[in-house]
Amino acid sequence: MRAHGTRTDAGTLTPVRCLRPPDRTLTPPADTGRWHWGREPLWYRRGLALEVFVVQPATAPSRDSSFGRLFSALLGNVERVIQGKREQVHLALVCLLAEGHLLIEDVPGVGKTSLAKAIAASIGGTCNRIQFTPDLLPSDVTGVSVWSRSADEFQFRPGGIFANVLLADEINRASPKTQSALLEAMEERQVTVDAQTYRLPRPFMVIATQNPIELEGTYPLPEAQLDRFLMRLPMGYPAREAEAAILDAQGAPSASVDSLTPVVSAAEVAEAAAMIPSVHVAPEVRDYVLDIVAASRRHPELLLGASPRGSLSLQRAARALAASFGRSYVLPDDVKRVAPSVLEHRMLVAPDAQLRGVTADDVVRAILASVAVPGATTS
Repeated sequence: MRAHGTRTDAGTLTPVRCLRPPDRTLTPPADTGRWHWGREPLWYRRGLALEVFVVQPATAPSRDSSFGRLFSALLGNVERVIQGKREQVHLALVCLLAEGHLLIEDVPGVGKTSLAKAIAASIGGTCNRIQFTPDLLPSDVTGVSVWSRSADEFQFRPGGIFANVLLADEINRASPKTQSALLEAMEERQVTVDAQTYRLPRPFMVIATQNPIELEGTYPLPEAQLDRFLMRLPMGYPAREAEAAILDAQGAPSASVDSLTPVVSAAEVAEAAAMIPSVHVAPEVRDYVLDIVAASRRHPELLLGASPRGSLSLQRAARALAASFGRSYVLPDDVKRVAPSVLEHRMLVAPDAQLRGVTADDVVRAILASVAVPGATTS
């Protein structure tokens, strides 16, 4: 057992009050591998900046826990083919375990589709890929009822969306009619065809890619569609060292996405995702989430701020990020780390602000800088 403060994995210290659950924490017993609630003592030290010192029993969630082993296995497997993008891979896996959907957006050739395929290949479930084109029909995505002569009735033939992971490549090249076929599936995990509702498997994740340039012949995703993605991630160009490693590995079988094999099962992913709501969010951290979202709604450079779905998504992503570091409680730094990826695509920048070159990323970072962090002191 050892005592420690609230220093995060990134190395920054956020003094906070009672971020841990007051009388319980999520611990995985060694015999079952499942998490349950157990007691954990707390010690407080008051000074100029209030800090929390916690004594952690050996059974506290860690990288050695069942969740930690699962996350580390996924991270290591994906990074075999996606080099130099630890932050993007980490957040993409956080999105998976938060049971959210991921939109990967960047210029051609930076690994958007490779990241999506690597995540899908690492899960021992079903994976389908749909190349979105202007002539794609909604029935190609959801499925269609076909008359069966032998059965003398209509029978449903599932579309590509019936999978644990759906890779929607170049999603903005399909018509709005086809894009809307994903709305019900992404929010309610079900598909309705001919007044019949069919449940989708768990886990279910849509990983969509889109190209922000070459907009001829494309259809921008509407706000209702964007709001259903938990995160939007840019890939960015790799660092020089990472790009050199990519060149050195060119042609090697181990560097191909096709060489990846599943390291976890779909059932294990679903079980881990079911544990995320049990990660503790202190009232102060919850209020911090509400303050960030409220600031977006009254920001003068925005036409549209984050909706209640945005606040729910921000809290869920912060919980999953905390669990990925082996913690059973959320820190304000977790909220700050996921906020740009969770909130940017939910905001509409005012036209006059766009003319000045203001982006949603600028607004989110300004909001994070202006909203007081719970427990932090000002010098």
